Amino acid sequence: MNGATEWNSRYQILPHMPPPCQVVAAHTHLLPTTGTALDLACGLGANALLLARHGLKTYAWDYAETALERLQAMARGEQVQIHTELRDVVNSPPPANSFDVIVVCRFLDRHLVPFLTLALKPNGLVFYQTFTRNSVSDGGPKNPAFRLAENELLRLFADLQIVVYREEGNNEALLVARKH
Repeated sequence: MNGATEWNSRYQILPHMPPPCQVVAAHTHLLPTTGTALDLACGLGANALLLARHGLKTYAWDYAETALERLQAMARGEQVQIHTELRDVVNSPPPANSFDVIVVCRFLDRHLVPFLTLALKPNGLVFYQTFTRNSVSDGGPKNPAFRLAENELLRLFADLQIVVYREEGNNEALLVARKH
């Protein structure tokens, strides 16, 4: 089973949408009141819905078609507009200087980080949350290559101004950083 097929199957049977990631939900006061936002590797798009409700022109990219279809149905129900795109974000990262906000939640591909930094407009914010190797639960990927080392998220976004950072041994690290 290829990756997209596996994720499509997961999203088909997931009974409800999970809540937005903590990094976004707890820091909505940092979001701009206008601009463009991207929920990268969005899954069912809870973060995209939050961004759209906040008034941002919102894009949601994923390579699981089922997830994007469910997100569009939710967006219609809430009467918000989200521009979804079936996209392999690893092989087709966002273009330079294109977003005011980029959200990445529970997805890790280290080679994408420089592209995310470039994709931010001046003063743009990245909200990033994913699993660490300092696991205290069974949640998240088993392969350590898809988990962050201690303080790795800080190092990955060292070129940006760190606004919020937390890594408390709770299985995830979260960061909000601003492009200068």
